[in-house]
Amino acid sequence: MGVSVVRHSFILATALAVACGLGASPSQARPHALVKAHAVVVAAEPDAAQAGLAVLKAGGGAVDAAVAIQAVLGLEEPQSSGLGGGAFLVYYDAKTGRTRVYNGRETAPAAATPNLFMDDQGKPMGYINAIVSGRSTGVPGAVAMLAKAHADHGKRPWASLFRDAEKLARDGFVVPGRMGAAMSSPFPMANTDDAKAYFTKPDGQRYKAGDVMTNPAYAHSLGLIAQQGAAGLLKGELAGQIVERVAHEAIPGKLTAQDMATYKPEVTDALCRPYRQYRICTTPPPAGGVGVLELLGILEHTDIASRGPKDPEAWFQFAQASRLAYADRDYYEGDPDFVSVPSQGLTDPAYDAARAALIPTVGGAAPGPGNPPGATPHGTDATAEPGGTTHFVVVDADGDMVSMTTTVESVFGSGRMAGGFFLNNQLTDFSPPVAADGTLAANAPGPRKRPRSSMSPVIIFDSRNRPVAAIGSPGGNSIVAYVAKAIVGWVDWKLPLQDAVNLPNLVARGGVVSVEKGMDPAIVAALQAHGLPVRPDAGEASGLNGVVLHGKAFETAADPRREGVARSY
Repeated sequence: MGVSVVRHSFILATALAVACGLGASPSQARPHALVKAHAVVVAAEPDAAQAGLAVLKAGGGAVDAAVAIQAVLGLEEPQSSGLGGGAFLVYYDAKTGRTRVYNGRETAPAAATPNLFMDDQGKPMGYINAIVSGRSTGVPGAVAMLAKAHADHGKRPWASLFRDAEKLARDGFVVPGRMGAAMSSPFPMANTDDAKAYFTKPDGQRYKAGDVMTNPAYAHSLGLIAQQGAAGLLKGELAGQIVERVAHEAIPGKLTAQDMATYKPEVTDALCRPYRQYRICTTPPPAGGVGVLELLGILEHTDIASRGPKDPEAWFQFAQASRLAYADRDYYEGDPDFVSVPSQGLTDPAYDAARAALIPTVGGAAPGPGNPPGATPHGTDATAEPGGTTHFVVVDADGDMVSMTTTVESVFGSGRMAGGFFLNNQLTDFSPPVAADGTLAANAPGPRKRPRSSMSPVIIFDSRNRPVAAIGSPGGNSIVAYVAKAIVGWVDWKLPLQDAVNLPNLVARGGVVSVEKGMDPAIVAALQAHGLPVRPDAGEASGLNGVVLHGKAFETAADPRREGVARSY
């Protein structure tokens, strides 16, 4: 059961990467930018970055800018995120020195069961059928999460933060390249009835990159949210549209108005661990931060820092540390409100040292999970997690920081729309639930449960607890490896952040080591000589966006594999 789902996920992710131009290697390295400025934004689309910058110039803070950025990204990058999706936000408050995580992960309906994606005969439904079904959609949490963060830290009126996005939706926006490629792809999410209606001109031709589109329904939805806050999405008109669309054939879901109205984002302290001379703060479960921290914790017990990015042994160590960390993360992590997740044990230095000692001994077969302190047994995990995600970073004039990763899951989510936006298919991030011995996977579906996520937004602090950098990436389950690679490049190999982002991606999970096109053939040959099963140019490309603080100056990095830009004033 799990093997079939994972295989279909890989095929889908790889094909989407090719069709949407997501798998290209960064052939033209951008020089890193160092600018003196009051505030900075790095985001996936120029209009989104400009909207955030306008809010900052008007006296808004980092959270205010994040609201404006997300509103535009939902319009111009709907294949990646939107009002119908979820997000994780790491926030640093310069006044208090506190770092908090805002969890806007979607939740399953109260009627969800471990058999959420089983058919009437008790067999797993096909993976594509699951994605476009009503059962794939959880209660969207991004808007509620941003509303909570704004209530805690906002400096500008909530209603004022949607004006740029409303104007673009009403008056017209130029279709970006990645959106244009995604909407013309052959995949089901881009070819549902809703998607076809949205992406088709009055003359019957599809819109393409460079065309001007409008979305009056989206502008109307933003108006409701601007005036009513999160209730504008989770109650009333929009909530009714979402529930109705989820309940539509084929394979309707069981999301209710009560599920929508009772959604609450969660706020927790960040999960922080030392790495070399720094402290890495990121998202606790059910997000992916614990995987990043364990991967780095394993590498801290190697000599990767003295080797550098051209050393094949350094990449072998990274690959093996990745495989060991993913094996633990995939087995142990789920929603901590429902299962015990041994975050402390997985990032315990003694445990990570024991995992690092396995690096020379782990062969080509997928390594199994270890036994970290505090762990309890679960069923075998078989989660399939394609990526349709985006990341942005904001630093405001007061030094407050946002590192936020946001998603609708697959490209265009479930392909179903309400209110001018796509609905998420996040519930397909759950694992097929039952192992051969009858035990449930930690990430099995359940009522009001949040599925595990790989989203790992990060803020990095120096030894004096001063924030020095922030970074994150989209990329499905590859996010953990993408973020860790950039941190290794910047911290261990002393590269400018842009050069660390530009490094070829290597994602090693289970029995597969995926190597991005452009990796040095000598490194690929060395990995193969170690017995690792190397697969070239596989999976979704990263979209790393980040910033490094140099006093009153900023060093920005935007992944050349995508369309990210930096804006500052």
